[in-house]
Amino acid sequence: MDQLSINTDNTIEEEVKERIALGNKAFFANKKMFQSKLISKRAKLKLYCSVIRPVVTYACETWTLKETITNRLMVFERRILRKIFGPINESGIWRIKTNQELDKIIKHKNIINFIRVQRLR
Repeated sequence: MDQLSINTDNTIEEEVKERIALGNKAFFANKKMFQSKLISKRAKLKLYCSVIRPVVTYACETWTLKETITNRLMVFERRILRKIFGPINESGIWRIKTNQELDKIIKHKNIINFIRVQRLR
């Protein structure tokens, strides 16, 4: 489990799929906490950044960020963030937050930027 797996094409996509699946498990294991009305959204964001993101980005320093991997990771993160922050009620109509709104909430500190920082370290 702790070893990186590279497929025959010498890509890391299978490893990223497994990491995303483990991130989903970590989220759903703590789902009650993330759905709780007693915990602030900022605290939930900190929990995401300290519990779920490290599971997904374990050994990310060795990853080659291709467009498909980048898109998969961003979709995963936005899905989790939408569950944390919930929909918006505008004039009696509920809608989900846009990608730009989510990016503004997390102050552009998304998972891809986190991986790039880890690689520079």
